[in-house]
Amino acid sequence: MLKRLIDCFEDVDDPRDPAKIEHRLIDILVIAVCAVIAEAESFIDIEDYGRSKEAWLKRFLSLPHGIPSHDTFRRVFSLIDPKRFWRCFMGWVQSVFTSRQDDDALSRHVAIDGKTVRRSFDRKNGLHPLHLVNVYASETGLTLAQTAVSAKSHERRAASDLLDGLDVEGCLITLDAGFCYKDIVKKIRARKADYLVCLKGNQATLHTEIKDWFETNCFARGAPHYLPQHDEFDDSHGRLVRRRVFVTTDLSPFSKLKAWPDVQAVIAVENIASRTAGDGKVTAEIRHFLTSAKLEPERLGMAIRRHWTIENGLNWVMDVIFDEDRCRVREARAAENLATLRRIALNLARAETDTKISIRRKRKRAAWDNTYMEKLMQI
Repeated sequence: MLKRLIDCFEDVDDPRDPAKIEHRLIDILVIAVCAVIAEAESFIDIEDYGRSKEAWLKRFLSLPHGIPSHDTFRRVFSLIDPKRFWRCFMGWVQSVFTSRQDDDALSRHVAIDGKTVRRSFDRKNGLHPLHLVNVYASETGLTLAQTAVSAKSHERRAASDLLDGLDVEGCLITLDAGFCYKDIVKKIRARKADYLVCLKGNQATLHTEIKDWFETNCFARGAPHYLPQHDEFDDSHGRLVRRRVFVTTDLSPFSKLKAWPDVQAVIAVENIASRTAGDGKVTAEIRHFLTSAKLEPERLGMAIRRHWTIENGLNWVMDVIFDEDRCRVREARAAENLATLRRIALNLARAETDTKISIRRKRKRAAWDNTYMEKLMQI
């Protein structure tokens, strides 16, 4: 796996003046990956890791002038083109990790969502926090791609660009309401994948039409379709949740759907939640979805729930285990490239399945035990 990663890193253009280069770019990138796996959170941490592991690193890196300084790491990652680095990352992911090719659409479920690195802002220079759009395979827990956008409002274009670089044929792609646009779902269908997208106010007319239909036919007193096609309970995280899934495949009542490609069903999911401790407060929420997938109501409900694995399996892990939300690297390119390094590190940790321990423990063990780091990197 390390060889494949190095091969992909060979495609990263070295932005430095050739006459002033002392440290090979490959050495810098590999040290940084190992350091981030081993809980490094800053360029100073990366340098400290390299110096403490120099003898071990020399087993597979040339290091002609020893370990680079933290200023060298900072300068290099501030110069590397993040888009080029991201494309190399994607090439590595696709060369090493492949999705299952069976008939179960949920086993090839992919979620797209945005995330903000909140502490990366720089008020003095007028820089907003780094905002990332991630593509996440829920079955494997691997990040398939990411890209940075200048603002949350630019997620739409970023999602379309990410789809161009991925092989998603046969996948079910779920998206929240921020990505509910015809051009995105058309791109998904053009890539021979299915979509399941949440519908909210950014498609106000269509949302109102669908919401009114479900209110009249499913939720109103005496409604003809008051019985859900799927009804389940979940007692976890201190809450009792009832999820009722209503699905209609008769699209004739929805005149605004004609411009949306290959819609097979319109869905309403009612979540009724009550706290099992404290005041026992009860809340209810109804969300609406469009999908091109031909799935049973139970499996549509599963896909909607599985979308949120990107919050728990990626965003939460990045913030709590990798401390990404508190990263104070403010130079835009360096911040984005460090985010890519974290996702490489997470993918490597998740790919090692023989050791049944948490990601946090894997990182600690890799920091302490060179043999285990070699296992993660498959050296």
